[in-house]
Amino acid sequence: MKFGIIKERKSPPDRRAVFSPETCKKLLAKYEEAQLVVEPSPLRAFTDAEYKDAGIEVADAMEECDVLLGVKEVPIQSLIPNKKYIFFSHTIKKQPYNRALLQAILAKNIELYDHEVFTGDKGQRLVAFGKYAGIVGAYNGIRAYGLKFDLYQLPKAETLKDQKELIEALNSIDLPNIKILLTGRGRVGNGAEEMLKAMQLKKVNATDFLSKEFNQPVYCQIDASKYNKRTDGKLGSRLDFFENPTEYKSNFFRFARVTDLYIAGHFYDEDAPYLYTRDDVAKDDFNIKVVADISCDIDGPIATTIRASTIEDPIYGYDPKTGAEVDFKDPNAIAVMAVDNLPCELPRDATEGFGKAFLKNIIPAFFNGDQEGILERARMTKDGKLTQRYAYLQDYVEPVISSQ
Repeated sequence: MKFGIIKERKSPPDRRAVFSPETCKKLLAKYEEAQLVVEPSPLRAFTDAEYKDAGIEVADAMEECDVLLGVKEVPIQSLIPNKKYIFFSHTIKKQPYNRALLQAILAKNIELYDHEVFTGDKGQRLVAFGKYAGIVGAYNGIRAYGLKFDLYQLPKAETLKDQKELIEALNSIDLPNIKILLTGRGRVGNGAEEMLKAMQLKKVNATDFLSKEFNQPVYCQIDASKYNKRTDGKLGSRLDFFENPTEYKSNFFRFARVTDLYIAGHFYDEDAPYLYTRDDVAKDDFNIKVVADISCDIDGPIATTIRASTIEDPIYGYDPKTGAEVDFKDPNAIAVMAVDNLPCELPRDATEGFGKAFLKNIIPAFFNGDQEGILERARMTKDGKLTQRYAYLQDYVEPVISSQ
């Protein structure tokens, strides 16, 4: 089995990889029958020299590999026919902008596996960058707060080497006595909390957060059961909410009245109620001044997120009365940080963490006959057709199917 680490070609550039040099070494040491080649890249966070120094072959030899591993979508013109590819295809929700990509994958007889659908037998995700989105998102949110009110200047996350340097920067500032709300307890939410803990901020429960004032900055982490309630008045629960989202309505506004900085790290289901609407934001007692929307669902559950922002220009303003985009420093504006590719700002750490999970959870399936069905569940295409599990995408790719 010969694996190839492909060069990321999507624009804007992504500096992450599936494996760091160290993880490559571990893979080859553990599986004697494995071979691995890294495609040269001038942009990758780990340089070609670092891979070579680790004893890893660096060469333009992807055609010789059995399985090609990448992070972001591969441009259509760069796809090598008749290969196995693994990357985030962003097609499983019928995303219109990647329809042609999946059509090309079928036409080129490519066997596609998507990182997003590598799951265990209970449906749990096995590899993800969510933790690093949370880490950078929390940092960017606190940075945005300082810029909004001219309180302090933090460097951009992308200019710092790793999480340790991000934490050192955060610990160099004096945060005022603000209330920070964090939604989500998954990878993203817990990654964000790592940063708040590293700042030694006081954590308070929802009751105290809603009712008390503090003489120091505090944060509260809540899950869906705290910001949603059943429409029939019965007692709800987190599990019940995920199973029956249409039977709930938002109970978020009580938090919006007392929150200064809101970090959104929750998972959102399209059948779930919005956390807050544009009408909510327009109310005089809506208190949130800065939103770090890590989840970044456009025109969705976080009404102030009207577009994704970029690493280059990460913050924009939302006018609560008109719903229009304005300068985030406008006194009436809510500052919004909604970068949708946050792990790219911490590429070395993100690559290390992702690679460890991929080596532990996915690579064994290539050498044990996929005894747990991990590869089978993630295989979207085979022999120029959609696999049965992804047959729901048939109408999405129909033009290429019908033309064959």
